[in-house]
Order: sequence, then structure tokens, then C-alpha cells
Amino acid sequence: MQNIKLKWLYLGILSLVWGSSFILIKKSLIGLTPMQLGALRTLFAALFLFLIGFKSLKTIQASDWKWIAVSAFAGSFIPAFLFAFAETEIDSGIASILNSTTPLVTLILGVLIFSVRFNKNQFIGVIVGLVGCLALILEGASINPDQNYWYALLVLCASCCYAVNVNIIKRYMQHISPMAIANGNFIILVIPALIVLGFSDFFKTEIITDPKIHTSLMYVSVLAVVGTGIAKVLFNKLVQMSTPVFASSVTYTIPIVALLWGVMDNERFSFYQVLASGVIVFGVYLANRNK
Repeated sequence: MQNIKLKWLYLGILSLVWGSSFILIKKSLIGLTPMQLGALRTLFAALFLFLIGFKSLKTIQASDWKWIAVSAFAGSFIPAFLFAFAETEIDSGIASILNSTTPLVTLILGVLIFSVRFNKNQFIGVIVGLVGCLALILEGASINPDQNYWYALLVLCASCCYAVNVNIIKRYMQHISPMAIANGNFIILVIPALIVLGFSDFFKTEIITDPKIHTSLMYVSVLAVVGTGIAKVLFNKLVQMSTPVFASSVTYTIPIVALLWGVMDNERFSFYQVLASGVIVFGVYLANRNK
């Protein structure tokens, strides 16, 4: 019973934290390029995690590092850049709704790659959710002709990355502590992030002295420490104590928080997009209700 209450508590906290991440990405992009944002988000999160849990790395066995590496790139590094590029063209609220397809993609990849069983309700849920996703993209492109909705595909790619990550954690890393997984992920990502940041022209004097950069760095630091660092540990724990589909269903409530932020930031959202969002959530519900 205590475990059940705890997993719902983790789910609620993650919903609030990650629901706020989309607006933080949007604000960070005011002074940073997508490449700079993705790299800095990774480096700030790495620094924070090393400060609170570097010793946990000793518990990782040599045979586990290949899965730690795959988890690092699929669960953190690649999505950080995909979302940054996506939000240069589409609203933060729309990105959060498209991200809610993660449980559906988790299920699909679980069946195709990890031999997870697929029942009738889950199949219907996947179809319904994907239809809602298509409707959301088409309606968004209609009411926001100045935005390039092909960038919505980047969010769907990020969902695929998250789905790979959650299945890997559940299947191959149950015996590793959530803190060790998070620290292992980011010790692998430090060098790639530094290389990306170096090639992004971030260290030019005129950029470092730009006031917009200072504000963006504040947003990135919050995004990295809370939205990546702390949330990463909580999510790893949630995956271990529940199922991959339950853990990824954190995307049920993320859009609610993200849309509230978007509305306050004057983002446009039509009635038909509300309906399409409802279709996506209903699809996720159908795919997850037996879990």
C-alpha cells in the first residue's frame, strides 16, 4: 500500500516539474540557440547530480555501463536537443501534448523490441492516440500558419527516445539505484555536451556579455537542476517500482500544467486542439487502463 501511494506521489511531482519544463525551454531560447540550450541543460544537470550523488557510481558494475550509456543518450541527451529545436517553431503547450504520446510509443516499442504482450485495448488505444496526434498537428498548422509544424515530428522522435529509455531501465537496470543511474547517465554525457557547447560559439565574448544570455542561463539552471537532475532520479525510481507504461503515463497531466503556462504566455490554442488533446489522452487511457 505504501509503495502504491509513493508511486502516485512521484507521478504528481514529475507532472508539475516536467509540465513547467516546456515554458522554461521556451524562455531559455530567447537568448540561447537550441544547441547551446541542450548542451547547457546537460552540463548543469550533471554538475548538480555529481554534487549530491557522485559516490553512487561505485555501485555500477562494468557490465551495466553499456545500458547506462544507451539510457543516457535516449533518455536525456537527444531529447534535450529535439525539444529545443522543436520549440523554435511550435508552442510550448503543443509540444507538451505531443509528448503525451510517450506511453503509446513505449507500448509499441515494448512489443516490437522487448517482447511485451499487446492486448486489444492497448492496440485500440494506440490507434486512437495516434489519430488525435495527427489531428492536433494539422489543426495547429492551420491556426498558426507562421509556425512550421514539421518540427512537431521532433517531439515525436523525443517520445521514441523516452520509450526506449523507460523499457531499458525496467528490463536491464532494476538492480541499480536511481541515483546511480542518473549519475552514470550524466558522467557519460559531459564530454559530448562540452563538445557541442564548444562548437555552438557560446564562449564568444559578445555572447557571454549579452544580458539576454544571463536571463536565459537562469531559466536553464532551473530547468537542468529541477526538470532534469531531480526529476531524473525520481523517474528512475518510479520506473523501478511500477511498470514502463505507468511511469510514462506521467504525460497524462504534464500537458495540463504546460498549457496553463502557455495560456499565461499568450499562446494560441483552439477548441479543436482541445478535442484532439482529449483524443490523445483517451488513447493513452485505453492503452494503460489495465496496468
